[in-house]
Amino acid sequence: MATKETGRISRVAGPVVTAEGISPRMYDVVLVGELKLMGEVIKLVGKKTVIQVYEDTSGIRPGEVVVDTGAPLQVELGPGLLSSVYDGVQRPLPVLRETQGDFVSRGITAPGLDRKKKWEFTPLVKKGDEVGRGTILGEVPEGNIIHRVLAPNDAKGKIKSISSGDFTVEDVIGQLDSGYELKLMQKWPVRQARPYVEKLMPDIPLVTGQRVLDMLFPLAKGGTAAIPGGFGTGKTVTSQQLSKWSDAQIVIYVGCGERGNEMTEVLTTFPELEDPKTGKPLMGRTVLIANTSNMPVAAREASVYTGITIAEYYRDMGYDVSLMADSTSRWAEAMREISSRLEEMPGEEGYPAYLAARLSEFYERCGRVKVFSGGIGSISVIGAVSPSGGDFSEPVTQNTLRIVKVFWALDSKLRERRHFPAINWLTSYSLYSPILEDWYRKNVAEDWNQVRLWAMETLQKESELQEIVQLVGSDALPEEQRLTLDVARMIREFFLQQSAYHAVDTYSPLKRQYEYMSAIKRFSELAKKAISLEVPLERISSLQSRTDLGKLKFEETMDADLKKVAAEMDKQFASLGA
Repeated sequence: MATKETGRISRVAGPVVTAEGISPRMYDVVLVGELKLMGEVIKLVGKKTVIQVYEDTSGIRPGEVVVDTGAPLQVELGPGLLSSVYDGVQRPLPVLRETQGDFVSRGITAPGLDRKKKWEFTPLVKKGDEVGRGTILGEVPEGNIIHRVLAPNDAKGKIKSISSGDFTVEDVIGQLDSGYELKLMQKWPVRQARPYVEKLMPDIPLVTGQRVLDMLFPLAKGGTAAIPGGFGTGKTVTSQQLSKWSDAQIVIYVGCGERGNEMTEVLTTFPELEDPKTGKPLMGRTVLIANTSNMPVAAREASVYTGITIAEYYRDMGYDVSLMADSTSRWAEAMREISSRLEEMPGEEGYPAYLAARLSEFYERCGRVKVFSGGIGSISVIGAVSPSGGDFSEPVTQNTLRIVKVFWALDSKLRERRHFPAINWLTSYSLYSPILEDWYRKNVAEDWNQVRLWAMETLQKESELQEIVQLVGSDALPEEQRLTLDVARMIREFFLQQSAYHAVDTYSPLKRQYEYMSAIKRFSELAKKAISLEVPLERISSLQSRTDLGKLKFEETMDADLKKVAAEMDKQFASLGA
């Protein structure tokens, strides 16, 4: 670290402070004023240094001291991250609450990792082994997983000594022949992406257990998705469902500028959620980063970088990580506020001209990659977007859509009809579907894609017919078109609607999803045949097997009952002569 320089404040404009007398590098962390408020260098103009401060600058005045730490904003990486709740610059909020109470004083800080707790370290390397960046040195049990202790980026040489036992994150666990000391902890600058060996094709789906997502709009491991939606459409519940049920091993949840009551709900419900795979608390594989809307905007801008850096660290161990950013709109608003303080030329709706570049920079850090430890890891990023008034044409939504490959559009009208998840099947899309076809064909069913396309086509036809229905009524339509409306209603009400709060319906395995949709498709085919034989639609719609199909999703014995209902359906249609 460089020698600490000191200078003086010359100007204060909200969170943006100008100092003179120091010569830092871009993005160096500085300590501002007598309270030593943490800030970051964002602009260098001649001998003037422009700093964005991560805390409230009330009371700070020109002439106070500014200290350059000589290092960029870094996060501490090591055992103890899981189950933690941090703010945007990795200060542990529960630790600050113990010392400060509910309201944290300015200038107060605490290390990201507990310095006193001891971790049981088991080495996987021995004396004489060659070590490079990303080499797995050993293992530490942490939460619901095994924490693989990685060699830092600058570590290179042969193991001179390595110890097993209980260590704190600052204790020396071994040494290289170059004299380099190995510890459980390492640091990494948040704005710099962690390196990897090779990026791979995103050809494995992130299985979520949510029927509308897995069947119609799948997300690949290492992929990017956006969930835009207005107030109350279910962004938070959808994020919680993805956290709980997706087959990612690590979950990073970044509450970026959300309302305090929403973030409180997340902080109180997450510790109570049970990990369905292990039966242990879900927090055992989760990191929460809480930066509410009343916290300083500069820390909000940093929070998504803190989250993605922690995600990259677990990816480098060979884990599949999913990162929820809720919401990127608030992050963009923080950039807009800081940009206006810097008197930069505004772009559309006052957002900075570099909005699209910053969004791309963030989303590009995801992916499925070969890592230096020898395994394969992935980061899947799901960014919630909160467009004002549900207007998807605003700049943050539009720039996000240019970058992400999956668009899950939450719809206020579906929410009003109590249809949850309120994901609009006509405006949503996934560009991963063609890439994932082979995986579904090999691992679920040969005709998975045909069943999926049939469902999409039926829903599209229903949308076209609804325009005619609104003009002349459904009774004026031919029987076949009325059947299309009935089948589309079955897809919507039986398949797409899913209760997050029902013990059975909350999660649906891929095989069950396929068989359920196939049963609805079979009903449609038999009904078409019956109509061609002039069987009235009313008789078809009143069949008991149709009613049973709708009730099945709430039954614990659904998988076995589905076959019985399918057999019964064939018998009932046979009795109609179909």
